[in-house]
Amino acid sequence: MRIRRIFVAVFATAALSAGVGLAGAATAQGAPSVVTPSECQQGGGTADLTTNTCKGGMYDGEQVD
Repeated sequence: MRIRRIFVAVFATAALSAGVGLAGAATAQGAPSVVTPSECQQGGGTADLTTNTCKGGMYDGEQVD
């Protein structure tokens, strides 16, 4: 009985730690919602100033300020 409680506690701690790690990794990869024209170009895209969006590259579809 005691071993089972210890096992459950260790498993719950490991699951919680893994969940927090995955949530942190997902948030860290988000791109900024507004980029400058030079940031758009440095990311491999072209700033379309008629629609104020970045076309192509890593900021594709993001708003250009």
